[in-house]
Amino acid sequence: MSFWKDNANYTMLCDFYELTMANGYYECGMKDDIAYFDMFFRTIPDNGGYALMMGTEQLIEYIKNLRFDDDDIKYLASKKIFSEDFLSYLKNMKFSCDVWAVEEGTPIFPGEPIVTVRGPATQAQFVETMVLLTVNHQSLIGTKANRIVRAAQGRAVMEFGSRRAHGYHSAIYGARAAYIAGCVGTACTITDKLFGIPALGTMAHSWVQMFDSELDAFRAYAECYPGDCTLLIDTYNVLKSGLPNAIKVFDEVVVPKGFRPKGVRIDSGDVTYLSKKMRKTLDEAGYPDCKIVVSNSLDEYIIRDTIMQGACVDSFGVGERLITASSAPVFGGVYKLVAVEKDGKIVPKIKISENSAKITTPGFKKVYRLFSNETGKAIADVVALHEEEIDESKPYTLFDPVDTWKKKTVTDYTAKEILKPIFKNGECVYESRPIKEIRDYCAEQVDALWEEVLRFENPHKYYVDLSEKLWNVKHQLLEDYSK
Repeated sequence: MSFWKDNANYTMLCDFYELTMANGYYECGMKDDIAYFDMFFRTIPDNGGYALMMGTEQLIEYIKNLRFDDDDIKYLASKKIFSEDFLSYLKNMKFSCDVWAVEEGTPIFPGEPIVTVRGPATQAQFVETMVLLTVNHQSLIGTKANRIVRAAQGRAVMEFGSRRAHGYHSAIYGARAAYIAGCVGTACTITDKLFGIPALGTMAHSWVQMFDSELDAFRAYAECYPGDCTLLIDTYNVLKSGLPNAIKVFDEVVVPKGFRPKGVRIDSGDVTYLSKKMRKTLDEAGYPDCKIVVSNSLDEYIIRDTIMQGACVDSFGVGERLITASSAPVFGGVYKLVAVEKDGKIVPKIKISENSAKITTPGFKKVYRLFSNETGKAIADVVALHEEEIDESKPYTLFDPVDTWKKKTVTDYTAKEILKPIFKNGECVYESRPIKEIRDYCAEQVDALWEEVLRFENPHKYYVDLSEKLWNVKHQLLEDYSK
């Protein structure tokens, strides 16, 4: 089920300059000129070794619903800067661009196109804001969530961040991205309703406080949910009252009803110390199968450290530091013109900057990911001109686009294109997959990266190389504009 089932129209969620430029293209007789735009990003959040592509499905839904309503046209007319012909064009506009995008759950790297839009300049320019907004947000949260999931080393991670999210959509789509990235479920109920992502949760401290005693609160909850009894035991004192009262209720209510307790949860205190004590006490009481769940401002580093210290934790609930990606709260995707068509030919375009990192890679491009046939691991990505084909039967020489003397020749590899056709002439040609399939695909793709790339600190740089032809095109343009 899609959150867009109400046919929400976000067409006007755009930067105003997209409209002024579109009007200008129209007035200059350029509305039908074909332009190519790439979305890419420059740096990986948290200085990590990889990021994850997310938001493709929502990008599809946005484009499908792209339209200017009468109220939109009325508002634009009130600005008194847009021509009547242009407003009429918008009112009757049908999206007719071609769109390519990386599939959700795919690892992505700086400098390579992750979305490419080809079509009339007025349209291709106009979708910039929503392309960036949609992909940037979910890719940011998905990348953070995957780091946290990997830190947990197979222990379940639950997304608990709705109340700290930056708005309604951030809570919903952040939870969606987190699930694809490996979280087992979310506290965000509507995300379960919309996408089938398991909604998880038991009680808050207020439940315990509502009763005359902690023991009464636990008994009441166990009577209501004997088959799914997880008790929050840190309202007053974990070891002196919370845990003993929980065990008493397990003995007197849960087990006599024919069930086993599911777990106990703490939301404060020293996780390592408390969990060790809790595990020992639960085992001695006959509940080695009772899970220990912890939450409280967790991130990948805290989780990793608690596990290294021997914490007896079975699952983690992670909230604000996941849903806001608080350590690196911006995914720096950008959307740049890379080519136009003149007389049926593709003419590469480049943006030059004093900052070499901001120099764009021109041309209509494709992206290959090279996999070792021996290990199945990803070797490197190659950004090539769209008409180029890589012959897998021949050795392929990779070279660093900056330090060109750094070269590596690979053999026995498979080259796979990672930019997939999404729209053709404005019609969706991509078959969406169930979210559980996307989640499984994501896990497989991350597993195809070398451990050195997955390190939290000082990860190995995964190389994104330019093909020789593309490198020559780029440097010829740099030469031309430096004369």
